[in-house]
Amino acid sequence: MKVAIYQMDIVPGQPEENRKKVRQWVGQLMQSEEIPDVIVLPEMWTTAYTLPTLDEVCEGERNETAQFLSEMASMNNINVVGGSVATKVKDKIYNRALIFNRSGQQVHQYDKVHLVPMLDEHLYLAGGEQKAQIFELDGVKVGVIICYDLRFPELARSLALDGAEVLFILAEWPEARQTHWTILQQARAIENQMYIISSNRVGTYDGVEFCGRSYVINPWGDIIAQGTQAKEETIRATLPLENVKEVRKNVPVFKSRVPNLY
Repeated sequence: MKVAIYQMDIVPGQPEENRKKVRQWVGQLMQSEEIPDVIVLPEMWTTAYTLPTLDEVCEGERNETAQFLSEMASMNNINVVGGSVATKVKDKIYNRALIFNRSGQQVHQYDKVHLVPMLDEHLYLAGGEQKAQIFELDGVKVGVIICYDLRFPELARSLALDGAEVLFILAEWPEARQTHWTILQQARAIENQMYIISSNRVGTYDGVEFCGRSYVINPWGDIIAQGTQAKEETIRATLPLENVKEVRKNVPVFKSRVPNLY
């Protein structure tokens, strides 16, 4: 599986401008020598964290961003982990991840379960009400979580127990907690013996500097590709998925679990 991560800066509150940026980025990828199987976008990439005005700029009934991502997938024959998008359903706004396969079919969505109390997210967003589930891209079992979800090991573990070999993490993680960002991802990779693919934004907004450093981490916890702290860029990697089975065989933590004693 070949992946390409867009570590992007986000134009606050301007969905169409951000869609233009993504369209141009995908166009550049399609002109490259190696076309990816999967592209990955960050959290809240259409609006950024413009929480007080989300109701004015979020995805509504027209589903413009979902249609855009579907077209990007089908036109270019790529799988799209479409980041997360502030999406209004009735009177609630969810932080929603959208995933499309090569034919442009939406194969999964996930609403962020854990809302960040430090940002008063609960005043503007509704938490997800459905359990995170695995899905498949090109026959590979994968999962997706969003930013603050990374701090809850049981969430990633539940996906691994269901067979996930790759976990996508979509984020707007701040530089102030960069150490946590790196260590927690390596921990999730090691304890669940799976690949971690993260897409984080760069730049600043409302006095917050974001830490970039989008990662590809293998099942041993080794960082095999990473972005810089401040640069808008593409991070690429090829995942030899047989490594997941090899690591799980050599260090059989799932067979060694004794959950009735936990």
